Amino acid sequence: LWKNKERVLVLAARGVSFLGRHVMKDLIRMLPHAKTDNKFDSKQNFAVINEIAEMKNATKVIFFESRKKSDLYLWISCVPNGPSMKFLLSNLHTTSELKLTGNCMKTSRPLLSFDEAFEDESLPHYQLLRELLLQTLGTPNHHPLSQPFVDKVFTFAMSDDRIWFRNYQIAQENANLAE
Repeated sequence: LWKNKERVLVLAARGVSFLGRHVMKDLIRMLPHAKTDNKFDSKQNFAVINEIAEMKNATKVIFFESRKKSDLYLWISCVPNGPSMKFLLSNLHTTSELKLTGNCMKTSRPLLSFDEAFEDESLPHYQLLRELLLQTLGTPNHHPLSQPFVDKVFTFAMSDDRIWFRNYQIAQENANLAE
């Protein structure tokens, strides 16, 4: 049996926009091992997030932060000692907005697919980023909150110094991918 019930804490700061809240909810639906918490007051010290994660038995944190009412930032961190990475999110679309045709099971485990740029020896920060994304978004095998099968793929592609994230369903009949 799986003893370490590894969890990912997903939370947002106060003032996150409508789109940011919906993207956060989509991410929570994609990760069966995610736990949520109340909105975080960004005037507090960010070290409080580590305490919240420890209370929730979470080893990773995904934090959405809004600045200037228009910029949305995503923090991914390992608790308690790091590393942590900060992303400026752009070109966001929710699953309901796109009317995606895929029909993935809610608690299934995803396959994570990375562009070859994440394995480039000359760019060690991409390798670190790949490992952090693997540990955070990859549902551990035999996790008590997940199903024992895989029916979706998360892809991470590099283009123009940006990371593009896409979610696909693996079709049972012919193994084609549906977004």
